[in-house]
Amino acid sequence: MKKSLILLGLCATGNVLAAEEMKPFTMDGEFGYIATTGNTETTSVKGKLSAHQELTQWSNDYTLEALYKNDEIDGDEQTTAQKYFLSGQVNYKLENPDHRLFGFASYEDDKFSSYNYQATLAAGWSQKMWEDETSQFNYSIGPGYSFSETNQGIAQDGFIVRAAADYQWKISKTATFKQLVSTEIGSDNTKSKSETSVSAQISGGLSLKVSLTLDHNSDVADDTENLDTQTAVTLVYSFF
Repeated sequence: MKKSLILLGLCATGNVLAAEEMKPFTMDGEFGYIATTGNTETTSVKGKLSAHQELTQWSNDYTLEALYKNDEIDGDEQTTAQKYFLSGQVNYKLENPDHRLFGFASYEDDKFSSYNYQATLAAGWSQKMWEDETSQFNYSIGPGYSFSETNQGIAQDGFIVRAAADYQWKISKTATFKQLVSTEIGSDNTKSKSETSVSAQISGGLSLKVSLTLDHNSDVADDTENLDTQTAVTLVYSFF
């Protein structure tokens, strides 16, 4: 009887630990702020919310980003960057849970780009290639449809092929490297994005993150660059 109770206790402890490791829902909040005064006056604010949901049959990711920058130019304060981006991807696990069907949606409003807005819907195949104690790699690919409007009021929409990859490497117990890339290939425009980041845990759920983000559009106005780059140092807090 005593041995049975001990075994039951060990099993219960194992189940509790497994439940803690699984974490069915996680969410990180990211914030960066820079202000300068004197000869040059600028204000830059960057915010981001990232959430991941891991269920028996589903694995889902959601993102909300905002960027704002204000500069003093010739004595007048002017907004020089204002961007909002949100996206969501749901992955339905098949018999092999590493093989999945995905659905993706995104919307971007960038006041200083060649587009008033850009939106995407896509679906297709997603797969977790591997996941071990130190790294993981996922990719997805499938057809979709894009909707956009140029800053000249011209509507553009059409079929696209979307591909994305996500690599994560746990450098140490407190440091993580991440590489996210995606591309949406269409007849009017090819939109690509890359985010490379390294984060280091400061204390508890608080981390410091250094990131480089590249946004590229193949079809832009004559007075607009194809590539936008953003280098940021932000604080990240893990809520769950």
